[in-house]
Amino acid sequence: MKEVIEEFYTAFQNKDAEKMVSFYHDDIEFTDPAFGDLKGEHAKNMWRMLIARGADLKLEFSNVSADENSGKAHWEAQYTFTQTGRLVLNKIDAEFTFKDGKIIRHVDTFNLHTWAKQALGFKGLLIGGTNFFQRKLNTQANQRLVKYEMKNGKA
Repeated sequence: MKEVIEEFYTAFQNKDAEKMVSFYHDDIEFTDPAFGDLKGEHAKNMWRMLIARGADLKLEFSNVSADENSGKAHWEAQYTFTQTGRLVLNKIDAEFTFKDGKIIRHVDTFNLHTWAKQALGFKGLLIGGTNFFQRKLNTQANQRLVKYEMKNGKA
């Protein structure tokens, strides 16, 4: 299953969202600090949206390991946060669970406070580590996702 993870991130590097989501099971469950919990098509559409918006996205991945049931990887994404125009280098650890040869659960973990300082500057430094900030970020990220889905006929 190591190949699945490597091909997933290679597709991400190539900004090929359709190839990325082809590695996801139809019942995929995705979790990260920015979006919270996403399931099924919403999880797939998140990647489609991020790639569509990530004009200057650069991605590296490493430390991929997996067996038949689960896997892990480290990845780093460098991009401009569109809402502020600030450069972000996000360092992420991913955990995967597999079913029927596909990814059924994907959990990305990163330091939200560090991300907020980069993306938002002083405001992120002040409030980026709070539960209030994470709830607000989840709400805004999911609103952008729904808007993307409606605009692109993915809803």
